[in-house]
Amino acid sequence: MSWIPFKIGQPKKQIVSKTVERDFEREYDKLQKLEDQTKKLYKDMKKSTEADTAMSKAAVKISADLLSNPLCEQDQAFLDSMTALDTAMRRMDSFNQEKVNQIQKTVIDPLKKYSSVFPSLNMAVKRREQTLQDYKRLQSKVEKYEEKEKTGPNMVKLHQAREELRPVKDDFEAKNKQLLEEMPKFYNSRIDYFQPSFEALIRAQVVYFTEMHKIFSELTEQIDQANLTDEQRERENEAKLNELRALSIVADD
Repeated sequence: MSWIPFKIGQPKKQIVSKTVERDFEREYDKLQKLEDQTKKLYKDMKKSTEADTAMSKAAVKISADLLSNPLCEQDQAFLDSMTALDTAMRRMDSFNQEKVNQIQKTVIDPLKKYSSVFPSLNMAVKRREQTLQDYKRLQSKVEKYEEKEKTGPNMVKLHQAREELRPVKDDFEAKNKQLLEEMPKFYNSRIDYFQPSFEALIRAQVVYFTEMHKIFSELTEQIDQANLTDEQRERENEAKLNELRALSIVADD
């Protein structure tokens, strides 16, 4: 959100002190940054959960494709391994969906609701600014008649201008006072509002990765019967690849 004051002729009288205006701008600037950060966090969280869901679904698709590989019909050991993998991927997908749903309810939805408050705040600031411009315009009008000759008609117009100014002045001071009191309160409340959400986010991640550790530990025990190290597996794969390269059908011309 942005705040661009209207530019009009300034009255000679300082109707809002520089200190008050500086305080107002400081507090409003903090809320502008808070709104931008809230919107960004909301978008990032949605992208994160969408990416998590896509990753999980892709893993399930890969395991299903491997399970349908014709080799599974010929090799029982391979079938057993792919069945274990497919079961693990489906369990992972289930826990991931629970995590995503939890994050949606406890983090993303609250962020969206929090963001929905800012338009009302912007409107309150805009009304304050509009009232300030009316205040300045009417103050200038009063000053103009104060400088004129003290004739009967001029004194009547001065009285009318002052009467027109009074409610606008009172309205501005009320709006200004309310915003100066409530903007800091709104800003300071952000921690109490978001802390439960971020705690829930951490808990959801802890539960998910704890379950992932269990799932993949069990999977490792099921498929890693040879107990080979990564280096040993790499050497074994390289040896088998060399055997394939030695076949005449793949030999270089």
